[in-house]
Amino acid sequence: MMNATETSEARILVVDDIQDNLDLMVEVLENGPWTVATALDAASALKQASVVDFDLFLLDVHLPDVDGSELCRRLRSIPETRTAPVLFVTAERTSTESVIEGLDAGGFDYITKPFDQAELLARIRVMLRLRKAEKELLAVQAALHQRNQKLSGVNEALERTVQERTEQVVATRDVTVFALAKLAESRDPETGNHLERLRAYSQLLAKQLRRRRPYTAQINGDFLADLYRSSPLHDIGKVGIPDAILLKPGRLSDEEFEIMKRHAVIGADTLDEAAGHTGAGGFLAMAADIARHHHERWDGSGYPAGLTQHDIPLSARIVALADVYDALTSVRVYKSASDPCVSRTMVEQEEGRHFDPGVVEAFRACHDEFLGVLHDFNQQLEVEPREAECVAK
Repeated sequence: MMNATETSEARILVVDDIQDNLDLMVEVLENGPWTVATALDAASALKQASVVDFDLFLLDVHLPDVDGSELCRRLRSIPETRTAPVLFVTAERTSTESVIEGLDAGGFDYITKPFDQAELLARIRVMLRLRKAEKELLAVQAALHQRNQKLSGVNEALERTVQERTEQVVATRDVTVFALAKLAESRDPETGNHLERLRAYSQLLAKQLRRRRPYTAQINGDFLADLYRSSPLHDIGKVGIPDAILLKPGRLSDEEFEIMKRHAVIGADTLDEAAGHTGAGGFLAMAADIARHHHERWDGSGYPAGLTQHDIPLSARIVALADVYDALTSVRVYKSASDPCVSRTMVEQEEGRHFDPGVVEAFRACHDEFLGVLHDFNQQLEVEPREAECVAK
């Protein structure tokens, strides 16, 4: 295997205190378009990270000198590795608290041993694409800064190059972010095209609200663009919820529901951390708001903060309705799909309790378009959705 310092390919560092585990991971990764280095403890990992620009770290949660979460924090303190993705590799016996601690420390995702090799490689490819896009953007920014120091004016050709390159990076970033959201969603095989439908519903609601006071002043083109990018990340925190709870077919116990509720904070904290590292702000800030508050309720009975009315971010109020409508009209492990007209009535009955009355009014006005989205995603309806007539309250 090539030394990680002798190639321009992506570089991965695998950290595990058991040599057999390292050998197995190297065998799984050896044919990929990257180079792999290994470390048996945190001290060795930090030493290598100080001289090699790694693009991804695969960390075992339990290490002999410090645990994986603490190693992740220390990697985050090194400028060269501050934004490099960290994927935790955990054993089945690893507690949910340990996983959450790792994500809070700056970890990007986790996978449980024994893992599916294809899934591991898919996650690695997604994270490396994101890392590459970030590096390219930083390189373009550095080149522009250097040129501006030498020239009194901005070269038009350079501006065009930077603009084109930035657009390419933004497009790559958007694809990568959506791919990450889809990976998180893939843990539940019955959600189908949930992210695509939710994004479409959210856009319909926002565009309808834009026509009405007081939302006209709040919803502009930037808001719509940020909502389009951020809404699929609403449940990204569910990567920190055990499968036994996430996929349970029956009703959750009170204790299990408390664990499930943590996904809102896990997702928001992770997105806040990502926004802080990349300086992206914008849609990541909105994504964090949505992740944290899309389970709040207009009357204050939601979670995690118990916010009421306009204290709940508008983006979260929009996604909340879109998410519930899609849940009602979709098959899940614990229920069958409801008729869309029945689902509409159920949403309307929650006006002023669960949902913002203004958002519900927008929903009434564009429900036919909601039916069109269902049709476009090949939902099995009893009637043709574009011809369906639902009786309003």
